[in-house]
Amino acid sequence: MFFELVATFAAGAVAAGLALILGHLSGGRLPKWITPVMAGAAMLGYAIWSEYSWAGRTTQGLPEGVEVLVTVEETRFWKPWTYVIPQTTRIMALDRESVQTNPDAPGILLADLYFFARWTPPAKRPQLVNCAQGARADVSGAALADPSEATWRSMAENDPLSEALCQT
Repeated sequence: MFFELVATFAAGAVAAGLALILGHLSGGRLPKWITPVMAGAAMLGYAIWSEYSWAGRTTQGLPEGVEVLVTVEETRFWKPWTYVIPQTTRIMALDRESVQTNPDAPGILLADLYFFARWTPPAKRPQLVNCAQGARADVSGAALADPSEATWRSMAENDPLSEALCQT
């Protein structure tokens, strides 16, 4: 977040510098207010670009074998442009390389889900998935030892986790 703030200020400073150069080259014919307007526009433009490109930059940085299951797009009233093009603010990804089975619990898969949100550190949540029953459970020590101890929640038929793990 700190580097984004520095980059925003840098964009404003560069734009202000360009405005000053343009003012000098025009022989002073540009209005005095052009410098702060260009600086503000550059800062706003960089901030908008950074917000909209976050999801793409995040998914491009994912390692091999990590598949994006869900992206959440949102609008915000203080960002009116998001009503035209909603902004991706959250991502859920599955680490296919981490999927494991347990011979003592056939039909139950253990997989790592990663949750990414703008301005929030990534979170890893291991999940137990029972494809036959269409259910999933958060992993705990007791659930790993005995999956029947897990608190199972049913998944919708079109649940992205179910589609990714159970229909392949």
